[in-house]
Amino acid sequence: MAEGYVSESWDFTRISVTQNSLQELKEIWDQWNDEVKQLFYSGYGDLPYLLDIKVDKHLFYALAQFWNPAYSCFTFGGVDLVPTVEEYMALLRFSKILVDKAYSRAVNVPTFLKKLMNIIRMSEQWVAAQIKQKGDSKCIP
Repeated sequence: MAEGYVSESWDFTRISVTQNSLQELKEIWDQWNDEVKQLFYSGYGDLPYLLDIKVDKHLFYALAQFWNPAYSCFTFGGVDLVPTVEEYMALLRFSKILVDKAYSRAVNVPTFLKKLMNIIRMSEQWVAAQIKQKGDSKCIP
C-alpha cells in the first residue's frame, strides 16, 4: 500500500442494528421458573443481568462508528483497541457480572478424533486404531 493511502471503505460502510423488544425479553424471563432460570445461568452465565442495564445510546452510537468487525476491535486513527471485560463493565456501569463466566457455549465442537480425521484425511477406524494414551493425553506415536 502506498504511503499516505486512505481507505475509502468507510464511505461504503453501513451499520444496521436489530433489536429485540427489551420488554418482551423481560416478560419471557419473568415467566420462567427457578429451575429454567438456573439452567439458563449454567449455560450462559450472568447474561440475564444485562436486561437491567440502561444503555447510553449516544455512547453506543459514538463507539459503533469506530468498531472494526474484521478485527473485532475499535480503531481510532491508526490505533487498534480491544476492550477487556472489565472495561466493557465500566462502560456499561455494571458490576454484577462475574468476569470468569462465559456468555455463550460452543455448539457441536468436534472431538479429538474428528479433528484428527480432518487433519490427516484418514478413516475413523484407522485413526481410532492409531491413537495411544500417553499420560493424560492421547497421541499418535
